[in-house]
Parts: sequence; C-alpha cells; structure tokens
Amino acid sequence: MPEQFGQWKGARREEIEWNPTINEDACHGCEMCVTSCGRNVFDYEPKRKKAVMARPLQCMVGCMSCQVWGVYDAISFPDPRRVREFIKKKILVLAKKQVQEKFPKA
Repeated sequence: MPEQFGQWKGARREEIEWNPTINEDACHGCEMCVTSCGRNVFDYEPKRKKAVMARPLQCMVGCMSCQVWGVYDAISFPDPRRVREFIKKKILVLAKKQVQEKFPKA
C-alpha cells in the first residue's frame, strides 16, 4: 500500500473498517468503480467482465462514490455509524488539535 494511504487522521488504516464490497451476482461490469476511483481500489477482470476488489485499504474513509456511480447496486459499504464511533473514540482528539494549530486563539 502506498505510504500516503497508510494512515487516516493519525490512525493506521488497518484499524478502520471501511472499504467497499462487491456483490458478484449484481456486478454487470459497468466499470464505473474501476474508472472513477481516484485511489485505484479496484481492478477489472476482462474475461469475467467483473470489477475486483484489489486494494481495499486504499479506499478513502467515508467515501462511497463507487457505490453511487455503479448503476447496478453491486457495491456496498459497512454501516457508516461504525466509522463515526471510531472517530469519536480515536480521531476527535487529533482533529481538535489540528484545528487549534491552524486557528490559534487571538
């Protein structure tokens, strides 16, 4: 995994349960996820005419664009409430620190 995708807001990406799942039966090979994902999460198998989950940890936490773009409802994600709970437990402290550094009180 490229270094720039190894962490999200100071947390190791492996700790965060967030990546798309492809329903093979629903996938009709529209290729929207493959061609639109800016993080190169998917590959494509031409013989099967199916998208393949290749690099799930490169998925941007909270992004669901591939699910929206796919016209056959073949992509799903974990419940976003899980990510929100992770943020509450591990990320908010760092986010507040970053805001304080960027916008110090006068």
